[in-house]
Amino acid sequence: MGVSTFTHESTTTIAPTRLFKGLVLDFDSLVPKLLSHDVKSIEVVEGDGGAGSIKQMNFVEGGPIKYLKHKIHVIDDKNLETKYSLIEGDVLGDKLESIAYDVKFEAAGDGGCVCKTTTEYHTKGDYVVSEEEHNVGKGKAIDLFKAIEAYLLDNPSVYA
Repeated sequence: MGVSTFTHESTTTIAPTRLFKGLVLDFDSLVPKLLSHDVKSIEVVEGDGGAGSIKQMNFVEGGPIKYLKHKIHVIDDKNLETKYSLIEGDVLGDKLESIAYDVKFEAAGDGGCVCKTTTEYHTKGDYVVSEEEHNVGKGKAIDLFKAIEAYLLDNPSVYA
């Protein structure tokens, strides 16, 4: 098994605590509302929703992805960090065992936030994930980030 690691930073004018609440704490209810054309539902299939839980994201019928299962490792609302792994779903295919994510929300000088993400692809055999392959998933994550960012900008009292 190999590991391919990528990092990415996104900046926003939204405060780190608000973004953390939207992207982590309220993710399960917010994403199906904001991305209803893609995401049908998110449900806890094991645990209480916190660390150690497994969540399943179900996509609308007819799309390229049916579902994804994530295992939550850490939800740290004091240090504004979450760690989780994609453990099951169509996107893993026959080359990936899992994908681990470490996401940190840090204050920026302007009152906004820098969202730092480290993504580790745990591959089967000696397969190496290319930057182009990573960019496909990163693009979908950026779309999700932008949807929640837009919602928070349009609703400044939410999580204030």
